[in-house]
Parts: sequence; C-alpha cells; structure tokens
Amino acid sequence: MRPTAKFSISFGLVTIPVAAYSATDTTASVSFVRIHTADGGRVRNQPVCSLEDVEIPPDEIGRGYKADGDTVVPLSDEDLDALPLPTAKTLTILAFVDGGAIDPLQMDKGYYLSADGAAAAKPYVLLREAMERHRRVGLGKVALHGRETLAMIRPVEDALVMQILLWPDQIRPMEGVLPEGEAALGTKEVAAAESLMASYGELSEDDVHDHYREALEEIVAAKLAHREPDFETAGEEPAAQVMDLMAALQDSVRAAKKSRGEETGAEPATVTALTGHPARGTAKKGAAKQSATKESPPKKTAAKRAGARSAEAKKSAGTKKSATAGTTGTARATAADKAAKTTKATGRKTTAAKKTASKPRRQAG
Repeated sequence: MRPTAKFSISFGLVTIPVAAYSATDTTASVSFVRIHTADGGRVRNQPVCSLEDVEIPPDEIGRGYKADGDTVVPLSDEDLDALPLPTAKTLTILAFVDGGAIDPLQMDKGYYLSADGAAAAKPYVLLREAMERHRRVGLGKVALHGRETLAMIRPVEDALVMQILLWPDQIRPMEGVLPEGEAALGTKEVAAAESLMASYGELSEDDVHDHYREALEEIVAAKLAHREPDFETAGEEPAAQVMDLMAALQDSVRAAKKSRGEETGAEPATVTALTGHPARGTAKKGAAKQSATKESPPKKTAAKRAGARSAEAKKSAGTKKSATAGTTGTARATAADKAAKTTKATGRKTTAAKKTASKPRRQAG
C-alpha cells in the first residue's frame, strides 16, 4: 500500500512522525456504470466549462470557493498552503476520552498509522501502550486533503488507527424520526424480546460474506455464457403483518433454536380420557400412591400419631381415676344416709310399740 498522507502526532512535547494508509477498500463493493439503454453505450461525466461549453483537460481544473450567490473565488495550492493552520502538518491531540463517548454517527473513513522512520518507533509504541493501559482514545484535529477535520486515534492490536470524525453540526437532528405516540410495552413482551436476543448465536464467516456481490457476478457470468443463472434454492419466509407481537417473538425464538439444531424445550404431553376422567394408567398410579401412603405413613406422621395416642391414654387414665373417686364418695354418702334413715325408722317403731303396750285392753262384753 502507498500512504495517502504524512504528518506528525503531537503528544505533549513528543512528536511522532506517521504515515497514513487507507484502511478501507471501496472498490470491493458493487458498483455500476451508466449506459444508454437504447444501444448500451457508456454515459460519461465529462468536465465541461459552463462558459465555453467545451471539455476541459484535467491539468486545467483547479479549486474554487463558492461565496454569496453565484460568485466563485478561485483558490490555488499556494493559497491553501499559506493557511495559518497548526494542523496542516500535525495532528494535535486535544484530549483523551472514553471510546464509548464517541457517537458512532460521527465516525467516517479510517486510516492505519505507521511509524514514519526508525526514530518514530519508540514514541509510537509508547503512545499505543499508554492508551491501551489507560483504556482511552485520543481526540485531535488534522488537515487532510485540503480541509481540517476531527480525528480519533485508538490502539488496534499492535497498531494505531485514525478515524476521521464528522463535526457535531454535521449530524442532523432526529426530528420526525420517532414514532408518534408512546407505545405501551408489557413486561412479558420485553422478556420475550430479550429471550429472542439471547437466542441469536455468534457471527460466522458466512454471515459477513457479501452474498449480493456473489449473486451479481453469477448473473453477469450467465449472461456472458448465454445460460440461466445457477442459484441455490433457499426457502424464503413470507413477510406478513405482525398481529400478535408476543406470539411472533415466541415463534422467532423457536425458529432460531431450530436453525441451530437445539431442542425447543417442548413440554411433555398429558393423556386425558375422552370422558373427562383421568386415563386408567393415571388412575392406577394415583390409587397406588394413596395405598402406599396409607400402608406406610412417613416416620414423622407415625411419631406424631404415637404422641397423640399417649396423650389420649394419659388423659383417659386421669379421667377414670377422677370418675372412680367420685363414684366411691357418692356410694359412701348414700350408705350413710340409708343407715340414718333405718335408725330413725326403727326408733319410731319401738316408741309406737311401747305406747300400744301401755294402753288398757278392752274386754269383750
């Protein structure tokens, strides 16, 4: 690779000469040329002067700055080199920040930076190692291709990478992007969405392969060979309107697991008789469980029953003693009353007999 630019990184009082190499290759992407559909001729963009209406050769094309209205001010290379920019030949680091604080919308073209010369090797490795340990990226400004821009420097493996950043005012606001009204989400729906996210596997090489370019090249080859394109038949899922979001999420989780050959975790089916009663096998198992429970109760239940029986026996014994004592006392009291009554009756009879004996008997006349 050939470097696209050379400059120095200013790290405090340390200067690191570097060479910048383009880290991306746009030629690998699919590109088309414009043709005339009637005869297939190429439609070219030719530089034509708007005043003379003639084609201009490349060596006569320069730069101009469009001022107010239609006024264009021509600028030469000497004018641009005379700009009082400290960033024209130097990337001045302004701050070291957390890489997560950089909005990905600001990231533009990337460059590999290499140490330009043997003297730059040690400070180059020093800066890379310091950012690696501190877990920070450097933010600065540099002038590239005739314009000043923001730049971020970060360590990647054993090298330094420079990422061109857009200015904050180049990021458009999000007006008119958000959906109107607030969508109410349920807890189960969010949990199902998280389950679907967790069901996704890691990226494979096939996932990051440009299948579109491959298919396009097959179409071109088929047209040149006057044959039909040879494509692998793949079942494409029909796109339908989502009516039940929860059901769609659950189906997506099952489909993702099935595509990786994982078990879907289906619950075992239960057997139910047509009459609504449990099946015979289920009834027998339930009866067997009840019989086993009656015949061999658990140890804790048997101990509780034994304790209850002992308590009932003691209580019964105490009740019997109390009943016996009460019966004995009652019997004694009853006997004493009977004896007293008998004595009284005997005394009455004796008195009556004495009175009868003392009376004179009448003689029969």
